[in-house]
Amino acid sequence: MSRPPRIVVVGDLITDVVAVLAGPLATGSDTPATIQVRGGGQAANTAAWIAAQGQPVTLVGAVGDDGAAGDRVTELERAGVRCAVERHPGATTGTVIVLATGAERTMVTERGANLRLTAAHVERAVAAASDATHLHLSAYPLLDAASRPAGLAALAAARERGLTTSVDAASAAPLRRVGAAAFLSWVRDVDLLLVNADEAGVLAGGLDPAAQARALSVTARAVVVKRGEAGAVWVDRNATVGVAPQRRVAVVDVTGAGDAFAAGLLTAWVGGAEPRAALRRAGDLGALAVSTVGARPAP
Repeated sequence: MSRPPRIVVVGDLITDVVAVLAGPLATGSDTPATIQVRGGGQAANTAAWIAAQGQPVTLVGAVGDDGAAGDRVTELERAGVRCAVERHPGATTGTVIVLATGAERTMVTERGANLRLTAAHVERAVAAASDATHLHLSAYPLLDAASRPAGLAALAAARERGLTTSVDAASAAPLRRVGAAAFLSWVRDVDLLLVNADEAGVLAGGLDPAAQARALSVTARAVVVKRGEAGAVWVDRNATVGVAPQRRVAVVDVTGAGDAFAAGLLTAWVGGAEPRAALRRAGDLGALAVSTVGARPAP
């Protein structure tokens, strides 16, 4: 049996400090919570979920020279992820404080060494992944001027080598800061663009999900709008497909749910699955992610 093709994932590697709050945040006072320190970062999480499905995957990213750097890389390697991660002396590994309350989560972010990801490192890493057929870019590198050349280099290197490409739009607030027109120019002609409802609103306006996806399909060959428990919509230049979740689960922590969804979608699609089947697998992994604390598969 032939080995599945490798997926290269480019983007942030982070330490997550996850606080699952017992109730609403009591501003200026104390709020009981369960707190855990875990590996995070949208790209790293997606890579971990891809590896958990038995798909070869390489993460391309950057860390500092602190103790957290070794911990984050070791976690991923133990999970089966090949790490093409550059270390930057004098920098700290990125950290995110996640405040989770049921179906919502708020993130306070210091991207740290992720801002120092370089185009040259990305180009070398993509060239070294000779068995790769697909590159997935978390948009966070594009959303900061310091790391933007690395994000653009990832897409350019993938196209040069004949890889298919996908981009996860990452986060609504930084998308608003850079503007829809600029972002869409950076990701023009990618094979697959993933957005959640908030990101779709920023990029395509206040339309219904199918209309948002159709508007964005002018830029990307296929667009997926993630709608949480309401399902997802896939639009390409030939068809519109919508899928509702396969099963309901108790929501513990939504951190990383979109990353798990992306991993399920990509492994199915790269393997030749039709959109509806790819969306179903994506929904299954997203449901699994929200039923546990943290953004990665359980060890």
